[in-house]
Amino acid sequence: MKFRTQIDIRPSQSRLDQQMRVFSIGSCFAEEVAERLVRVGIETLSNPLGTLYNPLSIERAIGRMVERRTVVPDELSHRGNLAFSFDTHGCFDGPDGERVAAAINGAIEEGGEALRRAEWVVVTLGTAWVYEREGEVVANCHKVPAREFTRRRLEVGEVVEALERIVARLPEKHILFTVSPIRHLADGLEGNSLSKATLRVAVDEVVGAHPERCHYFPAYEALVDDLRDYRFYGEDMVHPSRVAVEYVWELFAEAYLSPEARRSGAQFARLAEARNHRPLHPESSEYVAFRGAMRLQAEQLLRDFPNNPIASDYVAHFSDAVAGE
Repeated sequence: MKFRTQIDIRPSQSRLDQQMRVFSIGSCFAEEVAERLVRVGIETLSNPLGTLYNPLSIERAIGRMVERRTVVPDELSHRGNLAFSFDTHGCFDGPDGERVAAAINGAIEEGGEALRRAEWVVVTLGTAWVYEREGEVVANCHKVPAREFTRRRLEVGEVVEALERIVARLPEKHILFTVSPIRHLADGLEGNSLSKATLRVAVDEVVGAHPERCHYFPAYEALVDDLRDYRFYGEDMVHPSRVAVEYVWELFAEAYLSPEARRSGAQFARLAEARNHRPLHPESSEYVAFRGAMRLQAEQLLRDFPNNPIASDYVAHFSDAVAGE
């Protein structure tokens, strides 16, 4: 007897490995993916302008980073004593407009360079619901009173147009679209379903039009149709639990990492775990030997992937630890 329908994901013909670079943008699920890519040794930058949810704001952010379009303090909006941009997350907000603009411009430069170097771009769409102010979609409302915004759901065609602009701005790169499994309960269950369906139909149209370099990974379906249980959500009943995220990551790794990349990824992950380990007796001979062994493993990975900054960072970390004895 079968009590569960498991998702069947066809392995991609194009694969990621530790010699490639990834740029990840979108909802907080994009950051979950990026965190795990880094853990397995794949250089990844995620959301330099902060978490973004709707496809129009994601497309605008990519355009700004590709074109290196900076901001000046006069362009910023204000709420009380805080300056901010409606195109970025609230993590940039601050009382000094000059510093806010400088921080945003630094992120634009970092993101633009990462996009230029990346072979793969992961775009995670969170919602088709948008808030408009003075006819412009905002990325974040920054606690501005709701009366200043108009809320509406994007049409499928609008989402398709935004995604097509992303594809056009990123020639010769693989673009992996996902629909975030995170539930937007503020939209209501019916509104959330309509939103996810809108995003899913739009992505399917764009991937179908560019099959050579556009891909879809079914993170949403893995949680909603495969796991299908509240125990796989966190206490807020909105975000996937850690177990669910790890399960989705395993599906991703099987589909988009080659067997060689997964083996190397396991070695990188062991070094990550070792780096984060906090021993009870750091001066013990056993722990000193352990750190020396980790340094040798890191050096071997750096020989295997000489341009990998994550391997280089591990070599430096464990070399400093051993040299400090």
